Amino acid sequence: MRSDYDDSEPMCGICGVWGTSDTGLVERAMDGLHHRGPDGSGMHVQPNGVLGHRRLAIMDPQGGAQPLYSETRAAAIVANGEIYNFPVLRDDLTGRHTFSTTSDSEAILHLFEERGAGTPAALGGMFAFAICDDDRLFLARDPIGIKPLYHGRGVDPSGIPFTAFASEMKALADRVDELHEFPAGSYFDSRVGFVPYYQVPTAPPVDRTVEEHVALVRKGLEDAVASHLMSDVPVGAFLSGGLDSSVIAAMARKHVDELHTFSVGLAGSRDIQAARRVAAHIGSIHHEYLMTPAEVVDKLPEIVHALESFDQDLVRSAIPTYFCSRLAAEHVKVILTGEGADELFAGYAYHKARSDPATLHQELCRSVSTLHNINLQRVDRLTMLHSIEGRVPFLDTDFIALALSVPPELKLKTMPDGRLIEKWVLRTACEDLLPADIVWRTKEQFDEGSGTLDLLDGALSPLLEGIDLDAYRASITEPVRSVEEALYHRILCDGYARPDMILRNVARWTEDRRL
Repeated sequence: MRSDYDDSEPMCGICGVWGTSDTGLVERAMDGLHHRGPDGSGMHVQPNGVLGHRRLAIMDPQGGAQPLYSETRAAAIVANGEIYNFPVLRDDLTGRHTFSTTSDSEAILHLFEERGAGTPAALGGMFAFAICDDDRLFLARDPIGIKPLYHGRGVDPSGIPFTAFASEMKALADRVDELHEFPAGSYFDSRVGFVPYYQVPTAPPVDRTVEEHVALVRKGLEDAVASHLMSDVPVGAFLSGGLDSSVIAAMARKHVDELHTFSVGLAGSRDIQAARRVAAHIGSIHHEYLMTPAEVVDKLPEIVHALESFDQDLVRSAIPTYFCSRLAAEHVKVILTGEGADELFAGYAYHKARSDPATLHQELCRSVSTLHNINLQRVDRLTMLHSIEGRVPFLDTDFIALALSVPPELKLKTMPDGRLIEKWVLRTACEDLLPADIVWRTKEQFDEGSGTLDLLDGALSPLLEGIDLDAYRASITEPVRSVEEALYHRILCDGYARPDMILRNVARWTEDRRL
């Protein structure tokens, strides 16, 4: 779905320093983000700060380069993401500002000139951006943390302390003395510090009829998918054959004449079979890739390094994401994914242990707020490694608010025979889009349905034989759950001169809150 305005550069990486004008540091950080934007780079330098940008040129190679500047050139911006309400914002701003590009990033800058710290809350989409406005640095990250951002502190060669930021940890890890994830739904103003501007809704569910809830979920998701198709480059969808990705693909297909879908797994795996069935049903141009044990072992160091995590469950699910992203990059630049549905609609096995509706509702609200450094980190890193952009319609903030207004009893629903059906309201809202056996297919993790777990059982055995788990645990400070996780931990550490910078920011799945 082409936007008349969309000339944005969503696939990119940003970085910068504040407190010094050390361009060498920023150049080295940009080198660490090369995969996020291999087609070029740009830099803004002023006495007290430097902004850096890596670019993947998709549209208007002459007009969309960053940094972008205000009319007086007093303020500069570098940004990563996609602003879905950009056409509305631009229409409003055009009467008061002169646009030199049709980039959504320029709209952010002009909005900042008018609203200052109120800018992030006015943006609909996924983003991380930095603005230098004379003696002021302003950083912001989107409400859920779909796009990544990290910040740290160090000292330049002249002994001057600085604050640094970048899209990925690897760009800063060996160059700073402390490193932290930038909090989702927050902004940083060098004049006042960190300020949260968004929180996941925690209000009790709304009292409506079942039919009203079902209809609102359907319309809300249709609207979210339509908005996330804004692009004038090819758009595709990951398709595991499970409910979430299948619903997104089916809805997108209504708007896209030639929708490309992508699946990965072992030959004969359940995901491969189900994805073929969905693709045939919706009429997509379907592509699939069959993994082999040898190439998984070969690519494992690259996957772990890109992921910036050693968490066992996250690495397992990152493996099929890596191969699916590599496949998609041959055909499209933007990919839709189904992340967020399990957190919004009680799709995980552990949810069935939360029998009290109020407790389950609180858990769903909490789990949505944790996605930034687990599943969303996986999607961002493994898609951007292949220079494509992952979009997550389920995590549109309007849809989040709507989904969390649905009573948990309609999400994890008790059937007449006593069975608990996860995501019942979502299945019911979308059951006309897909074959019944797909709509009511039992939930499986990505690494299970794709066959990744079966593959890893044999493929990793030679690598695990030399690891003494007790001795390894005694040699590190981070807890590791298994020999397999110790392997991932070792691989991650081997990729950095200062692995402690990365390890401090690794989020962990707990035993009672599985992927």
